[in-house]
Amino acid sequence: MGYIENPKTKGSGILCCIPQEGECPNKCPDCFFQTGRSYLEPLSENLPNMPEIAQVGYRVVRVNDGNDSNVKIGQVLQMTFPYPLKFYNTALPRNLVQFKAPVVLTLNPGLGTDTKYHQLDEIPTNLMFVRARVNTWNLDLVDKIVDDYTSRNVAVVLTFMAYYSQTVKRPEDYEWKVRTLNSYWVLKDQKREEIEDKYRHNSFVYSCGWRGTHACERCGTCLREFYATMERMNEKE
Repeated sequence: MGYIENPKTKGSGILCCIPQEGECPNKCPDCFFQTGRSYLEPLSENLPNMPEIAQVGYRVVRVNDGNDSNVKIGQVLQMTFPYPLKFYNTALPRNLVQFKAPVVLTLNPGLGTDTKYHQLDEIPTNLMFVRARVNTWNLDLVDKIVDDYTSRNVAVVLTFMAYYSQTVKRPEDYEWKVRTLNSYWVLKDQKREEIEDKYRHNSFVYSCGWRGTHACERCGTCLREFYATMERMNEKE
């Protein structure tokens, strides 16, 4: 079984990997990874999905573009140890310092997307940024996330939600269109720009993607925050 590259990160300087087999136990509704729309389908045949060291070269490895790095963490750490440059993704606010590398925390995953978020008492040095899942009916929650984390000098990356089977509560704000590989209800550009404009003076707030595009090639946020986090970690050591 050969490595399959994530089309979203192609050309960005980032390769993705998933060390685990099977579906993610987090079971977030409408997750592209385990609802039959993943680029790794069938999952039973294509997981784990790990690039060889020779394939990685100069690139940064994004660990767990599907599943969660806190699921079978021992296996995740062991299988990713050979990669010299990597960062981990999790929606579970635990074990963050154990990754010994930059880590991205999704703050309002799954059923909590519109109602609650993970509030860290202390910010670990290796916290690369936090992800806020954004739609047009959870903006009060997003404001709280931005106030909380940017006041502590933590970057917040706005991830604008797209919906396939879930009900869109404000359909007038969305349109049906292709995003990377599949069609979804996607936020209209005007609405996205309105949300981004709210935070234009906050230097710690960024959007996932560049000007409404969804591929990583023209964005650069992950690479910038990865190296900034590596600097902090090295200074602490």
